[in-house]
Order: sequence, then structure tokens, then C-alpha cells
Amino acid sequence: MVDRNSYFAKTAVREIAKIHQGNFILTGNQNVIIAQVTREQKHKIEKILRKYKVVNGNRLSQLRQNSIACAALPFCGLAFAEAERYLPTLVDKLDKLLEANGLFNEPITIRMTGCPNGCGRPFLAEIGLVGKAPGRYNLYLGAGFTGNRLNKLFKEMLSEEEILAELTPIIGDFAKNRQLNERFGNFVIRQGYVKETIEGKNFHD
Repeated sequence: MVDRNSYFAKTAVREIAKIHQGNFILTGNQNVIIAQVTREQKHKIEKILRKYKVVNGNRLSQLRQNSIACAALPFCGLAFAEAERYLPTLVDKLDKLLEANGLFNEPITIRMTGCPNGCGRPFLAEIGLVGKAPGRYNLYLGAGFTGNRLNKLFKEMLSEEEILAELTPIIGDFAKNRQLNERFGNFVIRQGYVKETIEGKNFHD
């Protein structure tokens, strides 16, 4: 958690910690839960969040709320490509695509890592991006939204332009032809974009 670009999340959490009598919970999806907040403290904590311009998560797209990235460059010597510093920019562009298709509030998991070691668990994302070289990523599709199924390699060594070009028709197809309450990961399997990974040993099939 950092202070960056007028978004002072780190400072806000420090200020909240000075008055908060409950717990902070770190989740497996890189979220922080301010837990056990009393009624008396709630308005004080909300005031701090507003003061430091910590965005209301409900205003973010579901894609952004369900995104994860590893630290990658410049922190990790194993990384081939950006992840944490780049994924928000890519999500900005995907949000526009989703909004144009009426899917801005559709929960879809997206995860990005700078290398195949997968510290951000990209292989459990409905849209997974794994760095292979500077500015180049392998695109994986078809994991289960709840993490119950691995995804499958769809295309290799894609630039940002190519990632958007590949996802644009798929997202359009999803908007038009999905079944009732069908998740994106299930849809790409049903439509034949990728095969279902039934168990770990057929991940590379």
C-alpha cells in the first residue's frame, strides 16, 4: 500500500490505525478490510478516507475490483514485464470496452504477473496475463470465477494493442450471447475459445 498520484491510501490507513479499536484484515484478493468498526468510529473513519481521497470501491468497475497483480518490475528480479504498475492502465482501457457492451458492473476476474512463476495467481483468473518479455504477455482465458478451475493459454506474446484486439470480439460475443447469469470464464469455454481445464495435469493440453 502506497501514497501515489494524490491517492494517499498508506497515510489514510496510518491515521485510521491511530483511532481504530478493531482489526485490519488482509484478504487473498489484495484487499484490506477495516473490521469491527463501531458506530461511533464509522463517521470518523469515513472522514479520514474522504480527506485522503481514498476512492469508494463501489464506484469502480467490477473488473477493477476483481483485479490482482504481482509487484514485478522494478522490485522482482524474476520479472520479464510490468504488472502492478501497468495493470491499472490496461484496466482503464478494458473498462471502456466493457462499458460500451453494457458490462461495466459484470464481475470478471483479471490477474497479471511479470513472469510465469505466477505470484499473483494469474492461472486462476478468467482473464490471465503473464509477462514473457517487456510489453509482451501470454493471454489465458477460462478459469472459474470462484477459483475452482484453472484457465487455459489462449494466445502468446501479445502487446497491449493485440490484447485489446483479441478481447474486443470475445467481450462483444459475451455481451450478446451469454446465458442467464453465466460467468465469463464459463462462457469462453462453452463458445470454444479455450478448452476446459478439468484437472491440473491437463492444464497444458
